[in-house]
Amino acid sequence: MGTNGSTMLQPLRQGLPPLDPASVSNAASCALPARYEAVREARRFTRRTLEGWDTGDRFDDVCLVVSELVTNALRHALPADTVRHQELNGPVRLHLMRWTERLVCAVRDPSHDSPVARETDDFAAESGRGLFLVESFSDGWGWHPLAGTLDGKVVWALFRLKP
Repeated sequence: MGTNGSTMLQPLRQGLPPLDPASVSNAASCALPARYEAVREARRFTRRTLEGWDTGDRFDDVCLVVSELVTNALRHALPADTVRHQELNGPVRLHLMRWTERLVCAVRDPSHDSPVARETDDFAAESGRGLFLVESFSDGWGWHPLAGTLDGKVVWALFRLKP
């Protein structure tokens, strides 16, 4: 917790979720425009996708975490000159991947900045809690920079599913 109500910034660990991409049983992705309505679109896409996958009791957790990751990408990872009301060619992309007993949601954005979790003593704060919620509702999360011709980073959250 922060001391004396001050905000403390914590750098996050880098890495990939410990899963073999070749053994994925289901995968889906969608491009999201640079506007805040994209959060609603991401939730709809996630709900439609997960309805066809057996995610057990994790359905609501995954939808909440997707909302937070997409919100963070739109709020913190887009260049300041991005026009948020125009339909752009998806500067943010949502990926959902399911293995037998795990599900990963990953959000790609064009920023090179690492995500930063803020801790604060002010529980009435209206923002700054997104990564806290991601950590609370997922079984693990992290981020990694993109390599090769792709620019930016991916922030991911892992969910364990009951067999």
